[in-house]
Amino acid sequence: MLESLPVYLSVLFCLIAIATVFLLQWTILGSDSRFTKKKAGTMVLILILWMIIQGILAFKNTYNTDTNSLPPKIILFGIFPMIIAIISLFVSVKGRAFLDGLPLENLTYLNLIRIPVEIGLYLLYLNKAVPEIMTFEGRNFDILAGITAPFVAFYGIKKGKLSPKLILAWNVICLALLINIVCIALFSSPSPFQKFAFDQPNIALPNFPFVWLPTLIVPVVLFGHLVSIRQLLRKI
Repeated sequence: MLESLPVYLSVLFCLIAIATVFLLQWTILGSDSRFTKKKAGTMVLILILWMIIQGILAFKNTYNTDTNSLPPKIILFGIFPMIIAIISLFVSVKGRAFLDGLPLENLTYLNLIRIPVEIGLYLLYLNKAVPEIMTFEGRNFDILAGITAPFVAFYGIKKGKLSPKLILAWNVICLALLINIVCIALFSSPSPFQKFAFDQPNIALPNFPFVWLPTLIVPVVLFGHLVSIRQLLRKI
């Protein structure tokens, strides 16, 4: 934990992580499928346990030690398991049934979480815990996904003002924005992959509670886009 940072930043990221879990629960409960809706409690429980595990690892400085390891520990123990979990849902029959029952409108609203995340990253930059390049003043334009999400969800999906192709294009663009900031964060972190931001590297994310951004929040947003893209491709 970075003791030099203001307490409000830790509180902010704790609230963002909790809000992410409840937004996903709200998304699942909004399903018309009984099968999908029944999984809401299980999914929330799994994510809470995952948050606890990641919190413990961060408190023990697991991700701050041996920063020259390959792959970086945060990828091996924090990000990779979530990627495997998402893939398992897409390759299993029951997993795909669960995914196809998720409401596209709710999945789109899920991107609202990106607005407080970007505000949080900017505040971390002001406190010299992440580089400017990771903020909307640098090369991170991810906040645009959060700002446009309610318009796409309400006018595009609920009101039917946008075609599935346009909504698909929005999802692809927003997924690209997500991948962009993930790469920037990786290449800004003290590790063998670091390519820039040597004067003010990304030192916040391996620490509690900021570790929940790469290990929970980003995977949930990624999950939402992949499910949306799958559903939209089946409609076109």
